[in-house]
Amino acid sequence: MSETKEGVRALFDRDEVREVLEETFYKREPAKAEPAPRRRRARSSKKKEDVPYEVICISLYKEDLRRLDEKVKLLKSNGHRKMSRSALIRYALDTADLEGLPKAY
Repeated sequence: MSETKEGVRALFDRDEVREVLEETFYKREPAKAEPAPRRRRARSSKKKEDVPYEVICISLYKEDLRRLDEKVKLLKSNGHRKMSRSALIRYALDTADLEGLPKAY
């Protein structure tokens, strides 16, 4: 082998060439990062203990909801502008006749 060929082979060391090719031409694409989950903004800076109410979930029959909505609508038409389901239920709690409550409930 001629001296030139040996010099060229030494210049293009197999491991070095592989490393250059891997780092430039055959570089793996970095894994796409998952988008960070969107954080909800706090509605208020008040602590949970400072809020005078609690959001709950109750189940009512559709017929009972219909009756409740009819009563709210009637009260609004009679001048109770701010009446809502919650307001009517709170009123019912304050004025319920517990002595007359049947045992079926």
